[in-house]
Formats: sequence, C-alpha cells, structure tokens
Amino acid sequence: MQHAVPVEHTDSTNARILAISEDLVAGFHEHPFHVIAEESGVDLPTVLERIRAMLEAGVIRRVRQTMLATKLAHGALVAWRLPEEKLNEAFDFMSKEDPFSGHVVIRSTDTDVSGSGYRLWTTLKVPVGESLDEHATVLKRLVGAEEYLLMPAHGVFALGVGHVRRKSMEPGEKAEEPAVMMTTATVDLSPEEWEVLLVLKEELAPEEIVAEPWDLRAAQLGMPVERFCKIAKGLNAKKVVGRFSTFLEHVKPSAAGERVTRFNGLFHWAVPAGREIEAGGQVGRHYCMTHCYWREGGPQFGNVNIMGVVHGTEKERVLAHKAAIDAHLESVGIPVSYTNVFWGGRSEIKPSEISPKVYREWHQQHA
Repeated sequence: MQHAVPVEHTDSTNARILAISEDLVAGFHEHPFHVIAEESGVDLPTVLERIRAMLEAGVIRRVRQTMLATKLAHGALVAWRLPEEKLNEAFDFMSKEDPFSGHVVIRSTDTDVSGSGYRLWTTLKVPVGESLDEHATVLKRLVGAEEYLLMPAHGVFALGVGHVRRKSMEPGEKAEEPAVMMTTATVDLSPEEWEVLLVLKEELAPEEIVAEPWDLRAAQLGMPVERFCKIAKGLNAKKVVGRFSTFLEHVKPSAAGERVTRFNGLFHWAVPAGREIEAGGQVGRHYCMTHCYWREGGPQFGNVNIMGVVHGTEKERVLAHKAAIDAHLESVGIPVSYTNVFWGGRSEIKPSEISPKVYREWHQQHA
C-alpha cells in the first residue's frame, strides 16, 4: 500500500525544504530543485515529491520564477477610499478581473487615525510607457471608488517571504549591516528576451516539478534549452530576475487546519525628509520584515515615507517586532514624527501581469 506523503508545512522535512525554497534561491538557476536539495540537505527525489505533493494539496499556492517587476513595469502601492458597502465588491473585482493588481488587501487600524478611511490596499503594475494614473482612474470608475492614492517605491530595502524561516525569529534580530537600497529604474529588453521572460515567469504545474523544469518551457518556444537558459542568465545579469520560489498559502488554513500566518501588519513610519535611505536601511535590516520600501504617503497618511510588512501567527508578536524596530530607530538617532500599523484582513495575492499586449487588450475591453 502506498503511504501518504506528508504535506503540512510543519512536517520536519517539509520545513527544511521550505526554509530554503520560500525565498533563498536568488536569481535564475538551470536546476533550481537541485539547489533546494543541496541547501536543505534533503535528497532531490524527496524535494520533488514533497513540493509536488504540497502544491497539489494547496499548502504551496504556487511555484514560480519571480521577476523583479520594478525593473520591467511601473509600480505603486495604491490606497483606495470607497463607500463601505462597495468594499467587498471592489476587492472581488481587483483580485479576479484586474490582472495588473497584485496584492489585494482590506486593511483596518486599531484606532481612528489619518488614513484609516482607506480600507482597500492594492499593488499595481503597468507596462513601461503606460500610466499608473490612467489605469487607476479606470479602476476607480469600474469599482465606484471615491479616491485613490498612488505610492510608487523610490527604493526597496527588503523583499522576501520566508514565513517558515521567520517563525522562530526574536524581535530585534537583524543583519550586521543596514540594508542596501535597491532602485526601481526600468530596463529595456529585446523581443526574444521578452518571449523567454513571459514563459519563464509562469507558475509551474505539478507535472513540471521535475529535475529539468526548463526543458518544457524551452519546448513551448521551440527553442533549444541551452539557448533558453542562456537568455534567462542574461535577464539575470540585467537584474530583472527575482528568485525561484515556492509560495505558501499563508492566509487560508490547510485541510488539516494549519495556518502559516494569521496577522500581517503594514507598518508606517514618518522620518525627516533626506533621511529616508538611512531609515529604510535600519528598518530593512530587521529579519522580520518581508517587505520594506521608501514610499511617500503624503498628508493623508501623516507624511509617512518608510513602509514595511511583517507577518506572524500572534498579533502581540507582530507588535513586539514593531516595538523593537521603533526602539532601534531611536537608538540610532532617527526621529519618527508619525507611526502606525494597518492590519490586513481579507487578502488575495497573485503575480501582477506585465505584458504590454495583455494591457492593451484589457483597456479595449473596459473602455
């Protein structure tokens, strides 16, 4: 009789695999699953079997090569103000009907502060040469929003997931050095590079969780796999490739009732103008941060300019991470004039579309 393969993220072998596969396989690799096996100390056949089983069970939401969309598309965090009765409908539209909205989250605050009226938060990407404002204006009309605020990133200090790896972290744990800011300048790609990129970034189906995952992708383009990998390495050199990653379903519980996280806090800090890079480096060096950016929130959000996200299974733990960062900022002499936490409720996360062709077709349809 065939034994059932353990699929919970808490299983010890799965946890070893996920500690690497969630966010530590940076860049493009010809054999990404070999890298996961080597780094986790779990043999390759087991790595393939477990990742495939977790994907089929819905514990892993998707397996894919991520792209640094900041280099390929114009992006922004968007805060939406809507009548309360339109909130869930707008959420559904953004998550199901708009391929350019990535993270879609309904957020709330513990106290009524500046900005608490903006309940819907999304990330938005549009292809290079297109306008974020134009796309958001169309969305505003379609969902009946009263107002939106675009907050493009001026710099990125942390971008990773690693929920399994972060679970045991103590508040205040941080890197030896401040985080280095990544810029968001876009790059130009050739038609062949675009062709490879668009195929490379698609999610892997369970049957593609194999030792040579790119053979099938190269075949889709009628291209030798050597050529495909060579172009992918070129994209890597242009710094448009993110990481090879297994994304856990971190919102909904698994079939056995296990949750990866329960709370996600979007932290806001307002620091003096001119000290954003310094402050972002100090916040971003904390290992608990899955995202950390320099974004301008304007007067609606207390002139916040440093934002970041922390996930956790207990609210107190998430707040303890925030308190440790607050104390650290004070200790290095960075004054904070305003700070707040926006808690995530209903949320949906999907990769943002960046294809110019899909963008044109969508706008024709919703004109």
